[in-house]
Amino acid sequence: MPQDQTNSSSSRRYIFLAVKLSVSIILLVVLFSRIDVAQLWQTAKQASVPWLLIAMTVYGFSVVAAVWRWNLLLAAQHTSFTFQSLLSTFLISTYFNNFLPSNIGGDVIRIGDTARRANSKTLATTVVLMDRILGLIALAFVAALGATAVGRLHHVAAPIWPVWLWAGFLAGAAATTPAVFAPSGFGRLLRPLTVFHPEWVGNRITTLTNALGRFGEDPGSLMRAFAGAVIVQCALVLFYSAVAYALHLDIPLWDLAVLVPTSFIVQLLPVSVGGFGVREAFFSYYFHRIGQPIEDGVLLSLVGQALLMLFSLSGLTLYVWRQRHPIEKARIQI
Repeated sequence: MPQDQTNSSSSRRYIFLAVKLSVSIILLVVLFSRIDVAQLWQTAKQASVPWLLIAMTVYGFSVVAAVWRWNLLLAAQHTSFTFQSLLSTFLISTYFNNFLPSNIGGDVIRIGDTARRANSKTLATTVVLMDRILGLIALAFVAALGATAVGRLHHVAAPIWPVWLWAGFLAGAAATTPAVFAPSGFGRLLRPLTVFHPEWVGNRITTLTNALGRFGEDPGSLMRAFAGAVIVQCALVLFYSAVAYALHLDIPLWDLAVLVPTSFIVQLLPVSVGGFGVREAFFSYYFHRIGQPIEDGVLLSLVGQALLMLFSLSGLTLYVWRQRHPIEKARIQI
């Protein structure tokens, strides 16, 4: 790549990062200007340490469930990994997701590690993308259940309409099903891309459609992986419930079942650094809609994220150890 293009690409990347950092700072400044920071800190200091530890334990369970789901998808591709190796990679990826401006960095780690055993970056990428897609569908499913329960149990409209969440869930399922059970048709849709590089792109499309076909041949593994994604999202709801209990915040579990999954969806928007600002704004909005102080929403968001980042430091330890004990890398096909 010419030097001018490289410099231009780097400049755009830094400008984009500066914009996202500005959005995070502006949103946090606006939020903190509208709340009693002293009271916020006082409430945080009174948090129950045992309940915070319970929250960390619940999050640890969600990580184990996420690794189990990932392993199921890899097994469907006839690729064998030890659970320990996948757990190590997942923890490292979690560290990068929490401490890099973008959560793509963690996926790069996962793809790189599994590509060595699968001997194909395209195959490893397909598995990680399927894992992501199932996670998003599960997010919509859990949020839809929560919003429906809020309306049925409390006889009030949820701040986010259940119909939109159910529509999102069905749309995600409807878009994924043909690609898995009719991969050849999906491949034909991608064929126009071969105009850029017929052989290279064509081989990638073939690998992709073959991988999707293997998922279609093993629907049981795919359904179990989706169940694992639902378990992960339920565990995250329980994690925030334990954090709320530690902070002595009175928010119903079903409201958290709506708030937590949709907050993760909102954080996917590439407009902030690590979701900071956007996440707190969404939490405060939801708390305001259910008649609770926005300070409580901001506090729950910040403490929850602080615990997630603290937990992910285990990935840093594993990453440092790996750097000191490098594994010989095999030649990987693209």
